[in-house]
Amino acid sequence: MTAADGDAEGVRIEVLRGTPNEDELAALIAVVSEAYAGEAAEAVAEEDSGRTAWELTQRSLREPLRRDIPWGRFAG
Repeated sequence: MTAADGDAEGVRIEVLRGTPNEDELAALIAVVSEAYAGEAAEAVAEEDSGRTAWELTQRSLREPLRRDIPWGRFAG
């Protein structure tokens, strides 16, 4: 991963404890950027996931009641 691959803003690293030298910071940046590149490469969604189990077992919506058909004794 090069600087051209990343954002134009770059990455900000803030050291909260200790006093790392330039070699230690370079090693940290190399390890973290390699781990990030690996995770970004693996985090790819499937293109065609097909129908899920929920979609296969889902019932269709009930049709509205027909008010024009009489019902039982109350047909009037």
